[in-house]
Amino acid sequence: MKTTFLVLSFLIGTFSLIGQEQGWSLTSEKVNKYTGIVTANGRIGILPKDKPFKTKSVILNNVYDKESPLGVSRILLGMNFANLEVEIDGEKITEENISNWQQTLNMKTAAFTTNFTFKNKAKISYTIYALRNIQYSGYIDVQVEPLKDIEVKATGIIETPDEYHSPNSTFRVLQDLETTMPILQTVAESRMGKHMVATSATFIWHAINSTREHERPELIHEPISAYDNRITFEKILKKGEKFEFAWTGAVCSTQDFDDPQTESERFVIFNLLTPRKDLLGQHKKLWEELWEGDIVIEGNLQDQLDVRLALYHLYAFSRGDSDLSIAPMGLSSQNYNGHIFWDTELWMFPPLLMLNQDIARSLVNYRSDRLGKAKEKAINFGYKGAMFPWESDDTGEEATPAWALTGTFEHHITADVAIAFWNYYRVTQNMEWLKERGYPMLKEVADYWVSRSTKNEDGSYSIKNVVGANEFAPNVDDNAFTNGSAITALRYATEAANMVGETADATWNEVASKIRILKFPDGTTKEHATYDGERIKQADVNLLTYPLDVVNDEATILKDLEYYEPKLAEEGPAMGQSVFAVIYARLGNAKEAYRLFRRSYEPNKRPPFGALAEAATSDNPYFATGAGGMLQVVLAGFGGLEITNEGIVQKNPILPKEWKSLILKGVGPERKTYTVK
Repeated sequence: MKTTFLVLSFLIGTFSLIGQEQGWSLTSEKVNKYTGIVTANGRIGILPKDKPFKTKSVILNNVYDKESPLGVSRILLGMNFANLEVEIDGEKITEENISNWQQTLNMKTAAFTTNFTFKNKAKISYTIYALRNIQYSGYIDVQVEPLKDIEVKATGIIETPDEYHSPNSTFRVLQDLETTMPILQTVAESRMGKHMVATSATFIWHAINSTREHERPELIHEPISAYDNRITFEKILKKGEKFEFAWTGAVCSTQDFDDPQTESERFVIFNLLTPRKDLLGQHKKLWEELWEGDIVIEGNLQDQLDVRLALYHLYAFSRGDSDLSIAPMGLSSQNYNGHIFWDTELWMFPPLLMLNQDIARSLVNYRSDRLGKAKEKAINFGYKGAMFPWESDDTGEEATPAWALTGTFEHHITADVAIAFWNYYRVTQNMEWLKERGYPMLKEVADYWVSRSTKNEDGSYSIKNVVGANEFAPNVDDNAFTNGSAITALRYATEAANMVGETADATWNEVASKIRILKFPDGTTKEHATYDGERIKQADVNLLTYPLDVVNDEATILKDLEYYEPKLAEEGPAMGQSVFAVIYARLGNAKEAYRLFRRSYEPNKRPPFGALAEAATSDNPYFATGAGGMLQVVLAGFGGLEITNEGIVQKNPILPKEWKSLILKGVGPERKTYTVK
């Protein structure tokens, strides 16, 4: 059953969504093929399953260890504290003995709720939160409504992945004066011993505060093994007597804490002794603030849900207080090893820059914090300035597997970083940041591109032996996007120098004005020196029009669109279609823009909630890069928003006939609202 129909049936069902809730929730019943939607807070991601009280994984942001003795770094799976087992009258609840199954993601509050009925004995609901306020912790809020007298047994579990070593699994009851704090805990070494990781967890009974601890159910420690640590309680319930409790856990590592074991206990104790209303109220307030930057589509509920789900994921995968970036799959999986690519700067960063400058600052600061390693890499490869890795991890060194040519030759990443930096300044006008972080970065990048360019006999410059955005064509000369992004970065460095009162190196402009952009005889932009019409993995040439504005005459823009769109491979990532859609919208062609907007993500949606895979032929959601692309179609295409030296301005918005109106809320530092009708 497709999400569209599930949503509509949900709207008219018992839990009907009316008014403001329309467009905020996605609901599913049981389906044959299931892809969950992660709840995340920028530090951890919790991925639910379609089995009662089960989650697939907990992902830790920016916590890496080598994947193998001879491998590269890989993001860590956290110890999974988000699983429970519940028995009623001695029978374990499983997917075989329940009915009325329903799962709902409330994007407004980042809450993932599961409802079902166990036989004729109880109605059960539980909601998973990755707490935005307590960023290393999660919270599962459970409600049991007995349909007759029952006995409930609940088991909380910390499951340690097999890749961890030497787990120390314990249960202790900490005490301060009359307050007791039961803590289930596992501490273990990551797969290659780089980190110690600690996870603590406990049950919370909302109706019992510290003055009534004698009423708490007795907790029994029932470990299965060092890798499966458990505590259990039992409770007799009368018919109609609703019982509410929670299970909360926190995971910390030596990446962020000198003493992760004790710190994980403190987070759990804070959650234990903070009233639920206050704890979840803080979480919801932070999400309410995030949604001040929002996109409202009137007249097409499915498009509204798709777009808001994309924005939900970018918010969920990031934090404004972290100085961290976003991996292509965010915090939904270990795909691409959790490394940071150009996906952030070119695809995810622009929507976030328009709607949340706080998060945007974290993304650029992530690169600034690793400038030293980029300068070392440039020296190591015989260049000047700063040379950023194609895949980055916590260290800032190259993290791409050595067999992948992208890691050694896909150099446009260095220009992409610089472009994001200048755009951040253009939107925020933060001169202090430009002086301290922005211009030093732009200067080093400009020096790199001067040293990376080769002067030809006719006085022009080439950039040779690269992998471009179209990775089907390795080790080519004068790749269109690489050259265009280098030109743009060099020009921006000159502008930044003038802005901070420095004297720009004259060679920056000299090289920028003479880097080759190759053409076919009919004027169509040529992707690289030896390109001859081959199939392409993703848009490359067309990026010179958007976002670079290097190719900006309408005749060439149309030639490039018509030539390269048919060559885009089905197995390529979604972003190429997004580029085409933005360009058509800016040309005033709403029909083609909307066609490509839908094509940029509709084939990539996976049931039942519409999680995006990287390509129509792949199954690796959630692809945050694709979310960034489709959001750019809405903001920069239909919405007409452009980033200029005067900040964000609106030029020539256009509305597809499928929508009644488009409202862009919280745009830029002034939090403006733009309406397109």
